[in-house]
Amino acid sequence: MAGFLLQRVASGMAAMLGVSVLVFISLHAVPGDPVDHLTGGEATPEQREAMRECMNLDKSMWVQWGLFVENIFDGSLGYQCPDPESKPTVSDRIAYVFPYTAELALGGILLAILFALPLGIIAGLYAGSWIDTLTALVALAGLSVHTSFMGLVCLMIFYVDLQWLPGPSFPDAEFALVLPAFVIGTHLMAMIARMTRTSLMNVLSEDYIRTARSKGLSGFAVTIKHGLRMALLPVITIVGLQFGALLAGTIITEKVFARPGLGTLLLDGIAERNYPVVQGTALVMAGCYVFINIMVDILYGVADPRIRHTHRGHKNA
Repeated sequence: MAGFLLQRVASGMAAMLGVSVLVFISLHAVPGDPVDHLTGGEATPEQREAMRECMNLDKSMWVQWGLFVENIFDGSLGYQCPDPESKPTVSDRIAYVFPYTAELALGGILLAILFALPLGIIAGLYAGSWIDTLTALVALAGLSVHTSFMGLVCLMIFYVDLQWLPGPSFPDAEFALVLPAFVIGTHLMAMIARMTRTSLMNVLSEDYIRTARSKGLSGFAVTIKHGLRMALLPVITIVGLQFGALLAGTIITEKVFARPGLGTLLLDGIAERNYPVVQGTALVMAGCYVFINIMVDILYGVADPRIRHTHRGHKNA
């Protein structure tokens, strides 16, 4: 298992390197001068030159890439411009917005799991019944309604009409997380519930489940002890990938509710043509994906010991 995780870490680092190279090349391939976007049309030649030096645009591409790699290892991820004198780091700006994205992602995924697992299990146990049909309709509605539309509807009802919850531009207010987490969690809940239902139905039709029932085990014991544990493996994958995507930035929800976050920071950096901000934010997003995928691999090994044994067998072969 340790060797497998080391291999996954190495592949993840390679992926992050590829992302950084791709973003670096893409930004420099876009036509136009980023200094014009950051300084405006009224900047003096001295101010423009200071901005160019701040962004290292007065150096060659290879030197700029080398400086970017150096900034990765020193933890700064580059320096924000247009403030050439104080030169605040990109990592400081990311550190400010990341907690907002993390709490939104965690709140949404926990809300989704809390409701999705019971719904999926019930639908899987009563497949073909009216309960299964009702669950399918709820899941279809959750997947069909776009998060932007649902966010606007929730704001209209709970903020404008009822005035029960805070609205946009108040990310630090009490209960400000409820509405955006509900919007994200509703969409994810439908996806996780359907995956749980399908996976549980497939597992309960396996031969070892029928053998367990023939030994006189109760339906509850068969479902929970033998069926649910294996049925959760694909669910773990879905939850892990979705959580990684949320950590990488819930752009639409952040925009609707005027919340700071990684997605908003990336969009602002692209609009400003601020190379250090875009490169640093994209690298952190890639790191979130890598970290979550490694955690999913660990959970896989805990849920299914055969994965550890399989890797050990390949290693010894």
